[in-house]
Formats: sequence, C-alpha cells, structure tokens
Amino acid sequence: MAMSSKNDFVFEVQRCQPELIAPAKPTPYEFKQLSDIDDQEGFRFQIPTIFFYPHNPSMDGRDPVDVIRKALAETLVFYYPFAGRLREGPGRKLFVECTGEGVLFIEADADVTLEQFGDAIYPPFACLEDVLYNVPDSDGIIDCPLSLFQVTRLKCGGFILAIRLNHTVADAFGILQFLNAIAEIARGAVAPSILPVWQRALLNARDPPTITHNHHEYDQVVDTKGIVVPLKDMAHRSVIFHPSDISAIRKTLPTHLRCCSSFDLITACIWRTRTIALQPDPNEEMRLLCIVNLRTKSKSLPLGYYGNAFACPAALATAGKLCMNPLGYAVELVRKAKNEVTEEYMKSVADLMVIKGRPNFTAVRSLAVSDVRKAMIDGLDFGWGNAIFGGPAMGGAATVPGLTSFYMSFKNNKGEEGIVVPLSLPAPAMERFVLELEDLFKTILTNDATNSKRKFVSSAL
Repeated sequence: MAMSSKNDFVFEVQRCQPELIAPAKPTPYEFKQLSDIDDQEGFRFQIPTIFFYPHNPSMDGRDPVDVIRKALAETLVFYYPFAGRLREGPGRKLFVECTGEGVLFIEADADVTLEQFGDAIYPPFACLEDVLYNVPDSDGIIDCPLSLFQVTRLKCGGFILAIRLNHTVADAFGILQFLNAIAEIARGAVAPSILPVWQRALLNARDPPTITHNHHEYDQVVDTKGIVVPLKDMAHRSVIFHPSDISAIRKTLPTHLRCCSSFDLITACIWRTRTIALQPDPNEEMRLLCIVNLRTKSKSLPLGYYGNAFACPAALATAGKLCMNPLGYAVELVRKAKNEVTEEYMKSVADLMVIKGRPNFTAVRSLAVSDVRKAMIDGLDFGWGNAIFGGPAMGGAATVPGLTSFYMSFKNNKGEEGIVVPLSLPAPAMERFVLELEDLFKTILTNDATNSKRKFVSSAL
C-alpha cells in the first residue's frame, strides 16, 4: 500500500486557439432525447479523462495532434450527436439538437518530458488545468459543446490526451467506446468496429411510472452540521493497493468472504477507514454508493449502446457499527448493495426520476465508488501504442460531487502493478485517514487483531 499526494512541479504549456471540429461529412439534423437515466441531476457535469503516451520511435514524423484531430472529425460522422448541443424541454427533460457544430479541440505543446511527471501521472493531477484548458463558457451542460479535447505534445516525443465530456450523454463505457472508435480510425480503419447505438428509450420510465425498490442513494438528507465540504477546501490523495496488499487484507476476512472481489475488499476497507477518519457521531448513518454497470447484469442493451447504463445502489450502516465491526461486516454490505441491481432496479430508478423530478444523489455522509479498470484504459492505441496510464482525471467532480472515487489500474516504472484509488477529504480527516490505513497494514503484518480493533474503535468513537 502506498499513498500519494499532489506532485507539483512547474512547466509551461503553449496552447493554440481552441477550434471546433465538426464531422468530416454532412450528418443528420435531428433531435435525440436522452433517457430518464441519462438526464438525472447527478449526471449533469463534465467528466475529465486523461491519457499519457510515451515516445514511439516507429511514429517519428507523425504528429499526434494532426492524427487525432483528423480521426475525431471522421468518427463524429458516426457519433454525430456529440457534435450537437444539449437543450432542455418541459420537466427538465434533456435532448440533443444534432446541429453538427462540432466539439472543442486544442493543440498544445509543453516543455516537459513524460519522465519528469513521475508519480504525477496518476491522480490527483496537479497539472490538469494545464493539459485540459477550460475554455471560457464551455463547461456548462445546456447549449455548450458536449466534449473538449486537448492534445499536448511533450518534449520527449510523447503526448498527453485530455478529454472532458458531458456525462449526461455517455457513461465511462460509452466514452471508451467513442475513444476506441477514434483510435481505430486513427490507425487506418474506415469505420468503428462497434457501431454506435442510441436507443435511449430502452432506459426511459414506464407508463405509468412505478417505484418498485428502495433507492436510498436518492434520499434527501439535510446537512445540518456542515458535513459536505466544498471540493476546493478538500485535500486530495491516492492510495495504491498492490496485489500483495489485497492478499494480506483478504486473509483477515472470515473464510466464507475470502472469495469476494478485489473491488468489494478495497471498497469495504476504504469506506470503513474513511468513516473512522471523519469521526462522525456513532449513530449517524453512513452511505456507500456502488456504481454498478447494467451491461454486466443484462443482455437487453444492444452492443454499441453508449448512454448511461449504471445504477448507484447504496449500502447503509451507522458509523458506530461500521467502525466497531470487523472488515467483513462492510464487505457483506457492499456485496448486498451491488447484487440489488437488475433490469427492474434500473426501471425503478427511471420511474423515480420522473415521479420525483430528477433528484440528485445523497451527498451527506456519502461515498460513491466506481471501478473503471475494465472501461478506461491503457489499451487505447492511436498508433503510438498503449497509454502508460489512463482514466478519469480526478476523484472529485463526479457522481456525488467531491465524494466519488474511481478505481484505476496502474503500473509504475518498475513494472509493479496496482489499483489506484483517489480520495478527497477535509485536510484533518485526510491526515487521520493516512494514519489509520498505515496502522491497518502494520496490524495485518503483525497479525495483532485485538490491537487493531481497539485502535479503530477509539479513533472513531
């Protein structure tokens, strides 16, 4: 287990004027409605994604800016809704006007090598504003470009591709599908191997809408104690779990839980340790929102569907129970929440959106986690080979603003693999979190379970 904080260093980026990249050929002018899963309040934000590419001698003489710019224009012929603009109709219903105006694109150069970034190639990204410039008036949801691309050449011959995309139009798997299409065309394909499918009506509310499940992820909890801290006032760090760390934690679980996934294990560990660090009242209810992809649960969505197709079922526990019970208690809660997601559950979410006016996710005493290791990632090849790191650019502005963490794969310079978990916490809580996690691993190594429990209880209560 390793902890990383911001790795600040100074470099200069020279950017050209932002330009709009339109589809390379004429595309239909039409209106496309989003699903009732797509346009909920919790998805109305721009999600940034970043990829780092090393120098590839076989590509000398080819410019990544030109290659990606051209491939983007050609891909937008197939994904033409991305070249349009979002509008809002009655009942806050969102739809895309397919205007063909295009997406924003920035060409840039930086006086830095990839090697100089060191650990800064994984979150938290101190340099995000440099390699993904926020073009003025471009980051809204309505009447704005749906995506922004910046390709930054590096002094070593490598480059950084940073993207910002409107989350209402696509989820992580949809974004990856779009990027894979660009990569395929950049490598010479004439069309994407997986053609895009809109069909957002598949995840619309029923007529009449009927809520058939409990959806505690949308409970409207009042923040009476100022628990929700603005993102700008939070400390940001990442935890790297190596396979040996996961194996060591797994051995502390009861035998019947040792078959749990690495996601369940890490999530339970982070949720419990984070709760201890926040020091809430023992009777206060804590929420964990597990982002679950419907594509893995159902075959009803066609191949190529790139809209939002996930739910965020909530695991609930009081702070006292979460902190005083062994880790297995949290593991079981995480597994139970994930297993709730079915097609019927998704329909119930869509119905709730219509009945309750598209509410936001619960932010008070909540943590949302999303495993994007299979969705994002280093296999995205524009001709220069795989990225050495790729994924969402921060664990902050996401499903629950300031409270979402994405799990990403990582390999360091020595070839050691791990899972990166970025976190945002108030600074004092972050200090306690680091100490608690370090103590957990010391305890695991010494196999002193009694001391571990006493330390966790005294810290939390």
